[in-house]
Amino acid sequence: MDDADAFAAHYAIGYEHDRLTDGGDALELVRTHELLEAILPATPADVLDVGGGPGVYAARLARAGHRVQLVDVVPLHVDQARAVAAGLPGAQFTATLGDARDLSAFADETADVVLLLGPLYHLTERSDRVRALEEARRVLRPGGVVAAAAVSRFASILDGTVHERLGDPRFVEIVERDLREGQHRNPDNEPEWFTTAFFHRPEDLRAEVEEAGLRIERLVGVEGPGGWLARWPERAELVLQAARLAQDAAPALSAHLLAIARR
Repeated sequence: MDDADAFAAHYAIGYEHDRLTDGGDALELVRTHELLEAILPATPADVLDVGGGPGVYAARLARAGHRVQLVDVVPLHVDQARAVAAGLPGAQFTATLGDARDLSAFADETADVVLLLGPLYHLTERSDRVRALEEARRVLRPGGVVAAAAVSRFASILDGTVHERLGDPRFVEIVERDLREGQHRNPDNEPEWFTTAFFHRPEDLRAEVEEAGLRIERLVGVEGPGGWLARWPERAELVLQAARLAQDAAPALSAHLLAIARR
């Protein structure tokens, strides 16, 4: 199975639909919203949610009063997002098929906010990631903000330690490649081992954002070290406190990094 087929197979099963909300809001969702709330403009703002999946973030931002346009490369995600939007009477939320590297359906300087909460880690070539960030910059109005997520270079080794996967030589091979070059592959398509992706170091993400002509304001960790300990939501305040303490000082301890940048 090649990289594109592995990516398609991973998301075709509908895994993403409930990932952030099954059993209550996931730590990733809670923390990402917390970080977004600090930088979102007043309502109504024009938000372009690129790679927005089944619309979890888009729906919440639309309910808050923002005008949201979601774009995703996976047809199932677009169908799911449209179904979500249809259940939000009065909220301004649309969903269309599209690729983060080519936002030509959207005119220059028409968005106040661009979310890239998934595309960067599924674009395994650096040139494609920079192109996606350049497209985000192009559609932003002057002063507009981009929130770009990445998976930490150390995600697999931390996950493998906590969930005791390091006894499996197949997983160890994945970890070794992740640490060596950031290229994450799951040749056996084990659902819990993620799919084709690039895992960033904080300096990688910073360099790509700056090369695209954006000005970095913050680069933070999302979930923090507590995110690995399976204590969410039972010890929510402890986990959130750890995430906030580590977000600037040790972002790579989180599963996800988030770059906040402006045009």
